[in-house]
Amino acid sequence: MSTALRTDRYELTMIDAAMGSGLAERECVFEVFGRRLPDSRRYGVVAGTGRLMDLIENFRFGDAELSWLREHSVVRPEALDWLADYRFRGTIRGYREGELYFPGSPVLVIEGTFAEAVLLETIVLSTLNFDSAVASAASRMVNAAVGRPLAEMGSRRTSDGAAVAAARAAFIAGFAATSNLEAGRLWGVPTMGTAAHAFTLLHDSEEEAFAAQVEALGPGTTLLVDTYDIEQGVETAVRVAGTGLGAVRIDSGDLPVVVKAVRAQLDALGATSTKITVTNDLDEYAIATLAAAPVDSYGVGTSVVTGSGYPAVGMVFKLVAHRAADGEWVSVAKRSAAKATVGGRKVPVRRLIDGVAVEETIAVEDSTIPEGRQLLATYIEDGEFRPEHRGADGVLAAREHHRAAVAELPVDALRLSRGEPAIPTVYL
Repeated sequence: MSTALRTDRYELTMIDAAMGSGLAERECVFEVFGRRLPDSRRYGVVAGTGRLMDLIENFRFGDAELSWLREHSVVRPEALDWLADYRFRGTIRGYREGELYFPGSPVLVIEGTFAEAVLLETIVLSTLNFDSAVASAASRMVNAAVGRPLAEMGSRRTSDGAAVAAARAAFIAGFAATSNLEAGRLWGVPTMGTAAHAFTLLHDSEEEAFAAQVEALGPGTTLLVDTYDIEQGVETAVRVAGTGLGAVRIDSGDLPVVVKAVRAQLDALGATSTKITVTNDLDEYAIATLAAAPVDSYGVGTSVVTGSGYPAVGMVFKLVAHRAADGEWVSVAKRSAAKATVGGRKVPVRRLIDGVAVEETIAVEDSTIPEGRQLLATYIEDGEFRPEHRGADGVLAAREHHRAAVAELPVDALRLSRGEPAIPTVYL
């Protein structure tokens, strides 16, 4: 399905006007970056790039799209003719999905003519801003969970398409599973889920509900024990499923207190291997408060799919260089107060000392590229898509890359308290 109209009108009107001025085919370099990190964040996580490649591949103007543009007089006939043949033929490089980014990091670099590159601005930003917001929040939750698994359960708290994207982004950042089946089908994210309170309420008793679930899913299932009384629910769950019950889920109450009591009750009933999972409006701070509690796993919904308070990370798409009529590259940048940019083609490097990240070094124009871990990977080269960043395999690779990138951070970067970015950004 075409993604060409998932864009802002001014992308097309700019092309129309640039065709009139004769500069639509001028070679350009655009960058995507964040001017700053959301408050209290010490690093961000790049996510959505692999998904974006599918959207760009389908960014074509078919008869339906062209007819609508013509009917609404969005652009002139010459521009419509150009759009009819559009496909991106330039080059896109960027940070690998799952990579960490900091203020000024050129997370995506788009090279091509002005017309073919600027046309992608909206779809690039709408994808990266949302997916990176989810991944950045999810990574903080993974850090707070200190090794305990987390499941993404936020599909009912966002739009249907965003739910799939959020599940993918959270998995890249370290979540173990999602409740969203489409994320499993499209991206290979492991899926999980058993029953909600409605299932218990459907039956004439909690015992009947548990028996039906165990019959269907086996004693290794997870039983939701807080529909009525938690203590009674735990007792019924063990009586129905036996001491081999897989887990109980708690979705309400003062969790540190309740979890401690449930653990003691399970042990007293002989269900010493039965795990406890909690799912009560959790975010990274709530998860951190449960670090000393006998919780085995977490389910997170609203907070992860809304970026834990930051549903977009504020990335922007800016022209940084173009080739002049004499063939020379010209650096360009905004100069307006508070929104100034750094012009010029760039090469970013993560500088490390003894395996620990100390600086985001960005070589501008002809500056000598310093030693360090090179951050730009190629996604599209001269219109040809690289397959290694796409599909379920690309998601797994991004997940492993994220794990390795977080391991490079200094210890302070994992704190949830407010602070400066974990490493400084230095331009050469």
